[in-house]
Amino acid sequence: MQTNRTEAIYLDAWAEGWKPDPDITVSQWADEFRFLPKKASAEPGRWRTSRTPYLREIMDSLSPQSRVERVVFMKGAQIGGTEIGFNWLGFIIHYCPGPALMVQPTVDIAKRVSKQRLAPSIDETPVLRERVAEARSRDSGNTMFVKEFTGGMLILTGANSAVGLRSMPIRFLFLDEVDGYPGDVDGEGDPVSLAEKRTDTFSRKKIFMVSTPKIKGFSRIESEYLATDRRRFFVPCPHCKEYDWIRWPNIQWDEGRPETASLICEACGSLIEEHHKTFMLDQGYWRPTAKGDGRTAGFHLSSLYSPLGWRSWANIAREFGVAEGCRPESALQVGRDTGRGNYHHGRSRHPEEPRLLCRQGLGCGV
Repeated sequence: MQTNRTEAIYLDAWAEGWKPDPDITVSQWADEFRFLPKKASAEPGRWRTSRTPYLREIMDSLSPQSRVERVVFMKGAQIGGTEIGFNWLGFIIHYCPGPALMVQPTVDIAKRVSKQRLAPSIDETPVLRERVAEARSRDSGNTMFVKEFTGGMLILTGANSAVGLRSMPIRFLFLDEVDGYPGDVDGEGDPVSLAEKRTDTFSRKKIFMVSTPKIKGFSRIESEYLATDRRRFFVPCPHCKEYDWIRWPNIQWDEGRPETASLICEACGSLIEEHHKTFMLDQGYWRPTAKGDGRTAGFHLSSLYSPLGWRSWANIAREFGVAEGCRPESALQVGRDTGRGNYHHGRSRHPEEPRLLCRQGLGCGV
């Protein structure tokens, strides 16, 4: 019986594949239809892209109108990165159905994400709730690892399961927290490569890869990002209006007073207080810093861009100061965690220190 249902789903997906893709972007869909669940969100209710404007272009690169096939997002904590994936999956279920796969680092994590984040997101969003089969029994088409919907199916699995990575062809692939994946799965090779091979039969496929980087030189997301057009989010200085991207070494504070943390503009030398961040994010834009192949778009964003009310510069400076007081490697790790693995220290302000600590370079901050 399960086999017949699966065959029917694939026939529906094949028929849906002949329909033109909808003229709506993922960000537009999210603003109109998505609701964040109380169980899994600090700010429940209707989704607003204006809260995190830097996510708009990333989401829209996953839209059918974009010629981009692969989207790579190297991110810091508390940026909203995984929510991009949930918005995209919601868009797929509602407007662009087809076979989809979400891969978490392990099967256990996939189970937890399904229960604590995906299921509540579906339940809180009416257009998704009415399209995904009700979870009444193991054969209902809505289980912990399978979500059936008209014209498609979403499978959840872990990167530690070779069976889950090679069981069926898919059009949409969501690879979450790839730096937590094993280097080899059951002797069959790299889990990312195994998963991506399953998209080979689809000409209009989309792949979304996202992660916070872990260890420099061994980071999967870093390697993937370096092979792209390396987009960074440029924001204006509220004083001189010059655009630049935010680097960790340019965050400085009075010694022993992390609450004074502010950003130094490299163009005019002015101190930028964090209350300007909303204006800066609203006026920001993504700029490629390398030549890409046109097929893959790479985005890099640190926690320093986290909107007001989330992770503040003061909190990051405070975490850094606590770690620095313990041991240097702890402070370095805090620096990494501010964004993508800066691998450089931020510093408190001292009169004898130069105001600008770092000018350029991938390893020079976030």
